[in-house]
Amino acid sequence: MKFFLSITLLISISCTTINHKSDNLLSYDKILSGYHYPFKTETFFFKSQEKSLQMTYMDVGPKNSQKIALLLHGKNFAGYYWLDTANLLVSHGYRVIIPDQIGFGKSSKPESYQFSFYQWSLNSFNLLDSLSIGSFTIVGHSMGGMLATHMTYDRPNRIKKMILINPIGLEPYLKYAQYKDSSFFYEMELKKTPEKFREYQRKNYYDDKWLPAYEELLLPHIGQMTGPDWKKVAWNNALTYGPIFTEDITRLFPEIRNSVRLIIGTRDKTGPGRGWLKEGVKYKLGEYKKLALKTKISFPNAKLYTLEGLGHMPQFEDFSRFRAVFIEALK
Repeated sequence: MKFFLSITLLISISCTTINHKSDNLLSYDKILSGYHYPFKTETFFFKSQEKSLQMTYMDVGPKNSQKIALLLHGKNFAGYYWLDTANLLVSHGYRVIIPDQIGFGKSSKPESYQFSFYQWSLNSFNLLDSLSIGSFTIVGHSMGGMLATHMTYDRPNRIKKMILINPIGLEPYLKYAQYKDSSFFYEMELKKTPEKFREYQRKNYYDDKWLPAYEELLLPHIGQMTGPDWKKVAWNNALTYGPIFTEDITRLFPEIRNSVRLIIGTRDKTGPGRGWLKEGVKYKLGEYKKLALKTKISFPNAKLYTLEGLGHMPQFEDFSRFRAVFIEALK
């Protein structure tokens, strides 16, 4: 049985040698059967778009707490990577809900589904309603930041505070990049290999540095790449690119009057569409140091915390620095 170690513990054993040859020994199906999440998983059964779906989630901390946080994962992850952040919230008295969105992690991978942030938002609110949860603090990382923005815009009275951690979508991608069919992204997914995926994250997330803690986060994806359902997973991965490009969240920022906290690792250069810019476009996507300030000004009630020298994953690169600003953002 594989035990999911905490990020702090994994970093403490950074001298451990990672044997990449073991990539081929990993094998997970489309719902990550056999892969153990850091906390007990539960299932929300519901019907959407004439399909019977299952949404996996974790419910951590005191069930009677009036302080509730919803943690929303990014595109290349699922709920399993929130371990240290969830433990931090629980230590401050929070009940923490951590869902895998449809198309990700242990949740359903439908062969056809009209993915959108509003649909994910509706699914998430329905999950919370099933748990009799009213208002809550929403925390979104990367793509989860785009979803958090839609949820806050859609039902502002339910959101006590929105905390965004290096969200994508801080610029309207299709203003600069060409629109691509889902088949383009599907072919891109099928060409992935464990080593290419590792190198992408090493270069784009961690400033070309690597720790065993980061390797742990790759295991679900590598296992699915080498597993029996990779084409189904890859197709869902392809379909979920659509909302990222077509649903511009920047237009929503001025309308959101909730308290907003931005936590930005300023070394981040994540820029979806950079590889297929429109002809003649000179604009540089993913300049987070500039985007952070522009985004803060766009919200009526926002505070910005910058983490110099950290990238797209500040909660993993340096949890102690992240922890300090996250606690401040919760106040």
